Amino acid sequence: MKNIFSILFLIGAPLFACASGGLIDPLEHQLPFIITLLLVAKLGGALFAKIHQPAVLGELICGVLLGNLAYLSGDFISFFEPVKDEEFIRTISEMGVIILLFQVGLETKLSSMLKVGLSSFFVACIGVFFPFVFGYLISSWLGYGANSTVHIFIGATLTATSVGITARVLQDLKKLDLDESRIVLGAAVIDDVIGLIILAVVSALASSFLNGGEAHISFFSVLVITAKAVGFLVSAIFLGHYLAPWILNLSKYLRVEGMSLVMALGFAFTLAYISHMIGLHFIVGAFAAGLILEEAHFVGFHYHENLERIITPLSDFFVPFFFLLIGMKVSLSVFTHLSVVTIALVLSAVAVVTKLAAGLGVVGKNIDRLSVGIGMIPRGEVGLIFASIGLGTGVLKQDVYSAIVVMVMLTTFVTPPLLKWSLSRKEVSKP
Repeated sequence: MKNIFSILFLIGAPLFACASGGLIDPLEHQLPFIITLLLVAKLGGALFAKIHQPAVLGELICGVLLGNLAYLSGDFISFFEPVKDEEFIRTISEMGVIILLFQVGLETKLSSMLKVGLSSFFVACIGVFFPFVFGYLISSWLGYGANSTVHIFIGATLTATSVGITARVLQDLKKLDLDESRIVLGAAVIDDVIGLIILAVVSALASSFLNGGEAHISFFSVLVITAKAVGFLVSAIFLGHYLAPWILNLSKYLRVEGMSLVMALGFAFTLAYISHMIGLHFIVGAFAAGLILEEAHFVGFHYHENLERIITPLSDFFVPFFFLLIGMKVSLSVFTHLSVVTIALVLSAVAVVTKLAAGLGVVGKNIDRLSVGIGMIPRGEVGLIFASIGLGTGVLKQDVYSAIVVMVMLTTFVTPPLLKWSLSRKEVSKP
């Protein structure tokens, strides 16, 4: 909490300094939005946590409500309309994405990724292949877009399982020690890595779309981007594994409080910037930075605390802005059209069925494949990032984007009760 107040002070201090000198500062118009959005996000997350649902779902729904207050009130309450296109708020939300993926990387141990076994690998591969292929085919067959770029984006949004949401659900159910849980979490991690590579490809396709559509898209360019993404992740992880300790050792002699936080964020932002410079999305670099950094690298730092613990306050502040802004861009007015409701329901059905099929990849006996498949259902951060990039580049229209966000929320909402039922069913069946 102390860190949050420090951040708010740093943001507000320039405003008060300028105000005392009689100058008008842009923050004068932005601080009310920042304060209101942060409070709403926290209240929404706390409310859903009380009913045993992921906090991210509360943030998304609050964002939808705030973004549609003007529509719901007949333009009587339009206070939040400027936020949707506010550059400063968008910058905060993008910082939140970098910190979020960095945090996910920190919570994902590279050693555990290499030991998850064949089951997690096969579950992950099936859990990416079927959603992508069927998402593409359904979109193409039902005509959700004017070209194949749209269909690729829709297929891509269905691929990634949310590691954070899945882990939170299993933790709440106190089932993290089950074999099914280990397989699901391992598969979700691999799933997200594959998803990040797909994200790099579709980001390049989005750039091609902006520069002239499908005329610039070729199999060779997709192959190059894929190789670039794999090459960056592999080189960043293995080179960083040796370089990070050396760089951080130099910093240990700077006996400054908070140096470990500064170096960790600096490392994450540097890799995010490098990944962006070579044509990948910046979250690829942020995720890689999290995978590379280990707690052992910071032993000997002055006033060092647990790395994940000191990142959490920053995450608590910045990340909710991303989910709120995602929700605010959902237009409820489009759901007055039956076609949009149909898109949301069809995509949700495809999302659920294709992830259930991932349970078929389990190798071994006495493993509940249905529970594994259910555990793979919730979409989350990466899927929302896909949709956000698609909307921002113009590849996805407002109706399809809104339907995708609803799909993410529905898959997140149905997983906890289904997983609780499935795992309890297994316990009842034991002799």
